[in-house]
Amino acid sequence: MISTHRSIRVTAGVAQETDDAVVIEDRFELLLNDRPVTEMVASRDQLRELGAGYLVSEGIVRCVDKVIVDGDRILAYSDTGCDLKWAKREVGSSGGLSFLSDLPRISSDITLTPDEVSAVTGEIETELWRKTGGVHCSVLFRDRKLLAKSSDVGRHNTVDKLVGYAVLNKIDLSCCVLGCTGRQPAGMVRKSARAGIPVIVSRAASTDKGIAAAEAAGITLVGFSRGDRFTVYTHPERITGITNPA
Repeated sequence: MISTHRSIRVTAGVAQETDDAVVIEDRFELLLNDRPVTEMVASRDQLRELGAGYLVSEGIVRCVDKVIVDGDRILAYSDTGCDLKWAKREVGSSGGLSFLSDLPRISSDITLTPDEVSAVTGEIETELWRKTGGVHCSVLFRDRKLLAKSSDVGRHNTVDKLVGYAVLNKIDLSCCVLGCTGRQPAGMVRKSARAGIPVIVSRAASTDKGIAAAEAAGITLVGFSRGDRFTVYTHPERITGITNPA
């Protein structure tokens, strides 16, 4: 997943040759029940999770029974497959293919304190990010415990990998919190909504349509989470222990 590239680093006008760690960008074909779904630009890890998560977070299937990685092909199988011929599609904000469907309304009693929001944010990094700085990262929390991490050249893929992890391990996502490095446009929020995730915590911003999607889906959307500061865009009732200024 990492290559080395000879480069020139300039510090205060002084040039020095160095070997930089650079993340590798690969392309994969995703198939559902042996029928092509899409091609994906991604990092070559957690590919089973990526395939399962994409299918669920795009609303194509409700569950995935099995995923096999065969070279550059991700072969997913589900008894709840849909007729892809009639599925509505659009090009997402990342340039990838997204599927359009009605969003569910999420109901969850989960709550977080400001300290717990900060704890989620503090875990949003991986070894690949530390080495290259060239990937996005996401984390999945449940019951205030870190369940899984993912990193990828695409921010959407990091969400798919964590959704896929939960699907393949039969984890109830309605009790989980998703932490992300990436901004939250509508396409990102829709993934969480279809997967049933009630809380998103991002280090970055959202867009107007991302906020509208979170409001409609019943998702608590938190942005600009850095240190002890964060912005709650939607459904603030899930954030407890906040004091108002006098």
